[in-house]
Amino acid sequence: MLADAGFAANSEWMEGDRIARALARIEAASARIEAAAAHGAPADATLQARYDRLRSEAEHALAEVDALIKALES
Repeated sequence: MLADAGFAANSEWMEGDRIARALARIEAASARIEAAAAHGAPADATLQARYDRLRSEAEHALAEVDALIKALES
């Protein structure tokens, strides 16, 4: 019985660590995208549309991750 409790606690820690690493990768990717955008690439309407769509999808994914974290913390 104690082994099961230890496994559950370790499993929760490992899941939290996995989420933290994923969030760190997402934040790093976002910072790289923002830095690249700040360098002022030549105007390209198609590229801008793709960037806007990617940014929207990333914001949506981050909101889903945030909701998952809140659900796991409850």
